[in-house]
Amino acid sequence: MSSSDWISFWDSKHSIYVDARHRAAHYRRIAEDIRRYIPVGAMALDYGCGEALSANQVADATTRLILCEPAPQVRALLTERFAGNPKIVVCQPEDISVMAAQSLDFIAMHSVAQYLNAEEFESLIKLFRRLLKPNGLFVLGDVIPRQVSAFVDAFALLRFGAREGFFLAALRGLLRTYFSDYWRLRQSLGLTRYDEAAITAKLESAGFSVQRARTNIGHNVRRMTFLAHAR
Repeated sequence: MSSSDWISFWDSKHSIYVDARHRAAHYRRIAEDIRRYIPVGAMALDYGCGEALSANQVADATTRLILCEPAPQVRALLTERFAGNPKIVVCQPEDISVMAAQSLDFIAMHSVAQYLNAEEFESLIKLFRRLLKPNGLFVLGDVIPRQVSAFVDAFALLRFGAREGFFLAALRGLLRTYFSDYWRLRQSLGLTRYDEAAITAKLESAGFSVQRARTNIGHNVRRMTFLAHAR
């Protein structure tokens, strides 16, 4: 499994979001959930942020919000979208790797771990531990448990669609996704999954104290979020 294949997919004109309402609701929900963990006035990083449509809302709670996105076309859109917000900086992963140690109060990484192999993930969380100040918080969202299937994900999307007003579009979108590049990649590369003990062990080995959050960030309640404080 290589994250570069997934980066290329997310940088393409994919159809993961079934319509504009889904896309907006998806990013609004993530922003709301992430913001409640951010200490007031934090130096914050959102790693693998995607389109981050509601990043202004997150930035309001920070001194500086760094949006790090590996997909170059998405990154260009982010730069244009948030050019008027002096709190928001857009960068690529290579920029993060050379940041000063203990320069951040908060890091979020949501719905990224499943697209990384074990070596990539372990390298990244070691970097995050170096960047965080003592007792700084790393929020790891949307970790997929080993037993959660694609059918569970589909049901979560339909439930989210019913709540947010795009249920019929979600039904059509699921059918479209089945014949899409996303499904072919998911079948060929797979998604990296962890049980709670395994992810906790990896985070503790990297220098964090860890607890599982009561609820996941985002709409999929069967996935997991972990709160990791730098020791």
